[in-house]
Amino acid sequence: MGTFKRFEDIEAWKTARELTRAAYSISNSRAVRRDFGLRDQLCRSAVSIMSNIAEGFESQTKPGFIRYLGIAKASSGEFRSQLYAVLDQEYISREDFGKLFDTAEKCSCQISKLMTYLKSS
Repeated sequence: MGTFKRFEDIEAWKTARELTRAAYSISNSRAVRRDFGLRDQLCRSAVSIMSNIAEGFESQTKPGFIRYLGIAKASSGEFRSQLYAVLDQEYISREDFGKLFDTAEKCSCQISKLMTYLKSS
């Protein structure tokens, strides 16, 4: 679709993949491993970002892609919210929280820019 041949070429998808790796890394830590609800929700929200970007791209329609990007952006907000819960439970350091939060915000901005581009093209 447009300038992308595969969803794997989309920068927002690459950033979402980083978040997913980080979410699973956090979920494998001893403390989080026992917090089943938070662990699952953190991983699900991260996977949702990258999955919705991919699904929207593969829909091969501009309106479909934009709709799925909106869902991915919402999942990015959910992921950031889950990060606060992880921080508040002291499962990660403030430094790690800051890095992940910044990456999640970057992903959200990338998605927004892509949506704006698609709407105007």
